[in-house]
This record gives sequence, C-alpha cells and structure tokens, in this order.
Amino acid sequence: MNNDFPRIITLLRKEQGISQKQAASDLGISQALLSHYEKGIRECGLDFIVRTADYYGVSCDYLLGKTPHRQGEKLHVPETEDSHAVPNVDRKIISNSIHIVFAILKKINSKSLTRQVTVYLSCAVYNAFRMLYSANAKNPQGLFKTGSGLSEALTSGSMHLSLAKSHALLSGEKLSDEDEPAAKDALPALNSESLSTDYPDWAPSLFALVKNTESELGKD
Repeated sequence: MNNDFPRIITLLRKEQGISQKQAASDLGISQALLSHYEKGIRECGLDFIVRTADYYGVSCDYLLGKTPHRQGEKLHVPETEDSHAVPNVDRKIISNSIHIVFAILKKINSKSLTRQVTVYLSCAVYNAFRMLYSANAKNPQGLFKTGSGLSEALTSGSMHLSLAKSHALLSGEKLSDEDEPAAKDALPALNSESLSTDYPDWAPSLFALVKNTESELGKD
C-alpha cells in the first residue's frame, strides 16, 4: 500500500467528524485494525479499499492518491432515504460490475448478445425480488402474472437458455435471421491491467465481486 492511503483515510474520517470507533464499526473491522491502517502499520485488502471508498463517497483512485479528484465518474446508485446510512457496499459492487459488463457489450456491438445478457441478469434480479416480496404472505400477488409454482423454474430455464445463446453468439453463430452474432475482431482483449485502465472507478468492484463469488463457490 502506498503512503497516501493512511493519510487520506484519516483525513476523510476527521473531515466528516466520525470517530475512529464509529468508522471501524461501520466498516466492519476492529478499531485497533483501523488504527493500524490509518498509521500505515498494516496493509489492507481490495475489499476494504472498496468499502472505504463507498463509505466516504470517494473514488478508489482518490484513496490511493492517484488523482486529486474525490469523485470519479460513477454509476449512480440511489441510497436509502436516511442520508446518514452507511452505503450498501454489496449493492454498489454489483452495480459497478454490471456497468463494466455493459461497457464490454457496447464494444462488441451485438444487439442480440446484449439482449441475451440483459435477459439473463433481469431474471436473476426478478427471482431475488419475487422471493423477498413473496416472503410475506400478506403481500398481494397480483403484481405477478406467472404463478409462484412456475416462476422460478421458468426464469431458471430462461437464464440457462440465454447463457447458451450468448455463448453461441460469441462464437459467431447466427441463431436466426434477425440475430447479430459477435464479430471475432470485436471481442476485446481483457486482463486485470486493461480493466483497471479502462474502468478505474469500477474495476475494484468487479475484482471484489469475482473474489467474493469464488469464495462463496468454494464453501462446502
């Protein structure tokens, strides 16, 4: 970690009048560990950088001293009505990662591929929302046209089909006369360095999402 990070996170906390104890609690670590981070005694991981950037409302590049601008261009994610609430880090990680997905789709420039990825992601959000909505039996089910007994199976099938179609379009296969398969020369070369360069404000979120997801997949 560079020397700027400890100085900047200390400055931000003091500017906002937040005690070290409160900041540590909000960020999910001990006060002793935050003290070590602020003094530069210990180095933190990528997850903590992302959480801290969201907590203080600045870009990761600013935290690392790479830019004097506190706010990089970021995907707007509405906060809760309580302006003092801690930003939902997981929500921003997902939102920022989706921004990169659609930025890559824009480069590939295949409407058919974009459509299939949109269907895939929409079904995932639909399932999550419907599960939460339907957990309270008193909530009116008239919002949904698909029966509760079929919705999960249908959306799961749609996700698998959309993923299969996406793979086919990426390989250049034309599924119908209306389809626009991805051109081989339009597929961008991607790696950690290029992602960080092209999407400096969103890449840390994507890297955190990859790490967190694979950590969950590795659990028994």
